[in-house]
Amino acid sequence: MAAGADFSHPFKILEGEGYSKDNGSASPRGGANSETIDAFKQAKSGKPPRQISVMRHCMSTARLELDIGSIATSPLDGESNFLPIFRSGSCSEIGPKQFMEDEHICIDNLVEHIGSSANIPSPGAFYGVFDGHGGTDAASFIRKNILKFIIEDTHFPAHVEMAIRSAFVRADHAFADASSLDRSSGTTALTALIFGRNLVIANVGDCRAVLGKRGRAIEMSRDHKPNCTSERLRIEKLGGIIYDGYLNGQLSVARALGDWHMKGSKGSSHPLSAEPELQEATLTQEDEFLIMGCDGLWDVMSSQCAVTIVRKELMLHNDPQRCSRELVREALKRNTCDNLTVMVVCFSPDPPPRIEIPKSRVRRSISLEGLNFLKGVLDSNV
Repeated sequence: MAAGADFSHPFKILEGEGYSKDNGSASPRGGANSETIDAFKQAKSGKPPRQISVMRHCMSTARLELDIGSIATSPLDGESNFLPIFRSGSCSEIGPKQFMEDEHICIDNLVEHIGSSANIPSPGAFYGVFDGHGGTDAASFIRKNILKFIIEDTHFPAHVEMAIRSAFVRADHAFADASSLDRSSGTTALTALIFGRNLVIANVGDCRAVLGKRGRAIEMSRDHKPNCTSERLRIEKLGGIIYDGYLNGQLSVARALGDWHMKGSKGSSHPLSAEPELQEATLTQEDEFLIMGCDGLWDVMSSQCAVTIVRKELMLHNDPQRCSRELVREALKRNTCDNLTVMVVCFSPDPPPRIEIPKSRVRRSISLEGLNFLKGVLDSNV
């Protein structure tokens, strides 16, 4: 596949390896013990544990709201007449790095982007964040071609999940064959394909997608770090080693596209995998926005903190572009050590409604957002 081709396309959904479905959301298999151990390790390393709702460092941005007005009612998840309207904003900054190696793509209207001749359900949208390393060749190539590989796959559109898995691997092989590019460069890849209410997230590496659901953070991807238990077992089974948190002592992620100096021949199994993990969600009116970002954001901010910031900003100005910039500014204030790319995708033209606690016999004077924030602060001090 030529490096210059640029495309995008529709999809269907598949549950990612290592996840099980529970009440409409995806959650890791393996029980709470492994999650607790991972959270403890992250806490010791100074990074925000992903299970904690809100971290202490949210204090500068997320404040308790004490004014309670009328009671807000939430729509039922079973409502079938909801149809999302996509609008997005993004922001990228080089940060403290010498070079900018991130790439991203935002397509709010797939039919308009690809053409009405393509058999694509409407409304449809496609988004992607690609965190490059060892140069920009891999990230740029995957950004330009990944949607094309999905749409042209023989499994599409009947089996979108199979098309996405196949497309990632085929894109990786095509990059290896591109003689004009540096095949030793690599990239993570996080994509979101949406048709109607059907959202499919595909992830390779440590970018992250987080769904904002009435103020709650729902993680739609899993960071592929070498020290993660499931990734470590896979790597060691294939003959790889982990040294000081790095795959074969070289790479801080367990999955990536490119990096062919660390892989064997095409088609063979190797510790550095290009196969994505997929997660699915059926969007409802409670699903307000999606945050997609590279690890430069998540190294210094928890998922719940990011959702709290974006929701407050949307209630102020209803602009996803400004929300993305605010997250980038906040990450820079917290001294992130990496490039920053953040994308906010809204599913409604209206700002999020105020969330309030229903009246009860016990008098309350704090919003649900405030309760989420307080819980995170208390948990982080345990």
